[in-house]
Amino acid sequence: MTALSSPLRILLGVTGGIAAYKSPDLVRRLIDTGAEVQVVMTGNAQQFVTPLTFQAVSGRPVRTDLWDATAEAAMGHIELARWADHILIAPASADCMAHLAHGFADNLLTTLCLASRAPLWLAPAMNHQMWLHPATQANLTLLLERGVHVLGPAYGDQACGEVGPGRMLEPTQIAAELLAANTKPGSLAGLKVVITAGPTRERIDPVRFITNRSSGKMGYAVAQAARAAGARVVLVSGPVQIATPPGVHRVDVESADQMLAAVQQHLGGTDIFIAAAAVSDYRSGQVACQKIKKTRDTLLLPLSRCVDVLATVGSNASPPFLVGFAAETENVEHNALVKLQSKNLDMIAANRVGDGLAFDLDENALTVFWKGGRRELSMTSKAALARQLIEIIAERYAKRSIPRDNTTSSHASG
Repeated sequence: MTALSSPLRILLGVTGGIAAYKSPDLVRRLIDTGAEVQVVMTGNAQQFVTPLTFQAVSGRPVRTDLWDATAEAAMGHIELARWADHILIAPASADCMAHLAHGFADNLLTTLCLASRAPLWLAPAMNHQMWLHPATQANLTLLLERGVHVLGPAYGDQACGEVGPGRMLEPTQIAAELLAANTKPGSLAGLKVVITAGPTRERIDPVRFITNRSSGKMGYAVAQAARAAGARVVLVSGPVQIATPPGVHRVDVESADQMLAAVQQHLGGTDIFIAAAAVSDYRSGQVACQKIKKTRDTLLLPLSRCVDVLATVGSNASPPFLVGFAAETENVEHNALVKLQSKNLDMIAANRVGDGLAFDLDENALTVFWKGGRRELSMTSKAALARQLIEIIAERYAKRSIPRDNTTSSHASG
């Protein structure tokens, strides 16, 4: 996926409906992609979420009134309509869809829609009977015929206690769809990419294990960016609490051995392998069958080396394009370059970690190294960083013409 040359400007309309509680998260997801977001709320929307909430997450004053003299003096509704690259309404109520279908402009949001040439996107949310009503379906047909993009709705449980079509899509899905329409497609089109993400766990006994602080956020962001760039993505994930990116095939594992087995199972036909997981370096030499009791003041725990996932993949006769990660607390560049050479990688993405850096955070910075080159990726959201990284990977993959030297392999970046 190509990073946008300038920030995408999204006017987010919020209409009245219980799904409005998801919209602040949608603002954050859009901003994570590098977009600028201006929120416009209808009067009914303000009964569910306050404008102050959206101002806090967007960093911009929220527009609510067509007759706000102060706002009109600063950024009038016509200027605002021209400002937007896209207009996204989420949630879009049945009433809003009816207004748009028939050209009514009795509030700021519907007026902006009529006054703008920007593409219009709707994420409907309503009771399933309202969605299935012939009037709503007729309005939907009119909007689709005019080129309006409609995302969803999803099928499932609703706030009224009933079940059916009408749930607003999740913010991650909406943001991914909108972003995919605004990035250069095809940089990884037709390629198969296998990505590892998250930590691994090495059991000590039935209730304890050795692990690390990896949240998996960076690996999942890379998987989403690779999918948006056109790749077929297999994500081999350690234990994390993150939703699977749309269109990505996820395989859940726990230990380093399980991760290697899953990678090897899906490695056939792989063009690019990205090892973003923080694989445990050591495991307990002997896993206790029962919980180890606290009977002594000290406990000696023999450790043995875990399997090296990246080195194993790299030792294949014809390995895919290999991308490693180096999370270091010191001598970041030196350690990354050593890994690049000793593991015979095509690329390595390095960053400093430790207290207050990288782990569990939504932002990060990377320095990407390859033989004879490097590129600095400054601090930004992990979603934006992943898109930049995927573009570099696509560039280097396309330029690779010299067969790799398979005479060396060493410990993986995990």
